[in-house]
Amino acid sequence: MDDVARAFSGRHVLAELAGIDAALLDDDRALRACLAESLTDAGATVLHVVTHRFEPRGVTVLAMLAESHASIHTWPERGCAFVDVFTCGDAADPERAVALLTERLGAQRLDIDTVHRGSTPGQVVEPMADGLRRVWDVADVLWSGRTAYQDVLIARTAHGITLFCDDERQSSEASQLVYHEALLVPALLLAERRDRVLVIGSSEGVVSELAVAAGASTVDHVDIDADCVRACARWLPYGYTPGSLADAERGDGPVRMHYEDGWRYLTGTDHRYDVVVVDLPDERPEDPSAQHNRLYGEEFLRLAASVLRPGGVVVGQAGCATLWRNETLLRSVRRFGEVFPTVLHYGSDEHEWSFLTGSPHAVPDPVDRVLRELPTLPYRPSSLDADSVRRGAVLPHAARHP
Repeated sequence: MDDVARAFSGRHVLAELAGIDAALLDDDRALRACLAESLTDAGATVLHVVTHRFEPRGVTVLAMLAESHASIHTWPERGCAFVDVFTCGDAADPERAVALLTERLGAQRLDIDTVHRGSTPGQVVEPMADGLRRVWDVADVLWSGRTAYQDVLIARTAHGITLFCDDERQSSEASQLVYHEALLVPALLLAERRDRVLVIGSSEGVVSELAVAAGASTVDHVDIDADCVRACARWLPYGYTPGSLADAERGDGPVRMHYEDGWRYLTGTDHRYDVVVVDLPDERPEDPSAQHNRLYGEEFLRLAASVLRPGGVVVGQAGCATLWRNETLLRSVRRFGEVFPTVLHYGSDEHEWSFLTGSPHAVPDPVDRVLRELPTLPYRPSSLDADSVRRGAVLPHAARHP
């Protein structure tokens, strides 16, 4: 990107805040201070701030920035506000400004969209291992924003519309079905029943839909990041649509959406499941602040196993088998082996990820069981057959000989 293109680019953050005290939303001085402080803390240079009070209630605050502008429009009687922050260049972070403002106002809900104006980011550099990066060319940004938990980008790449979280590719049009079938199908076949499914993570909603297609009557989907799930439903051409997600949020149908921490859900639920699916970004031992790391540990696996019905299984994304980035897989193999008497490995022959399914019961030949059950599955996989299962069940040499 040349200097002219970089100068003619910006991010326009459009946000809706709800659950705010009505008195604060009618206090022009407090709103002025909250906006100015949030912008400054996010790296923006505030030049002027003007306010206007409406009768009988409501306030507009407008800030002129060296980088562009920001505004708040309030509806005190509804506890709501519209916020927009537009900044050019790289000096200010408009998503951070909105996050800080949300905190200062005590808002209980934030819905956020980010529009890239001018030139697009161009590339995403995905970390893979020490000294190794994968560079994605980005043709068009559909949505980007900083949620309460991560940076999310949905953009067009050579693999079609692609989801990135914290610069890591999570799914794409070209390979998402291969990934999700590899994750779910072997687990469904190893379980004695597949009527009740719990999904933790997996923001796109594909696993929930595949489980229903495979015969599940109830799917509880638990994800901590509501903004990411809703952005996926709006912008990804696979998984939930806005309408199906709204149904799931209401609990209207077989899928029920819960915006909650997975650990907290497991400790509080009295439901029991045939299959528990744990689909998270790769573990990051180098980053102790990554909140999802704890959902890879033995304690969490035992907690997931505690909500199983007899004959139930737990399946998780277990990392990559390639020699230069297999740390997560080696740890996952050890942990599953400590928790479950039976562990089935499936390494997709058309994707880079491996998956582990654990059963609290001793299954004499789990591969044979999966092969016998495969023809009975109501859902017909498009990227997995009996030969795939036989090949994929063999653990990589490094995992068999640590």
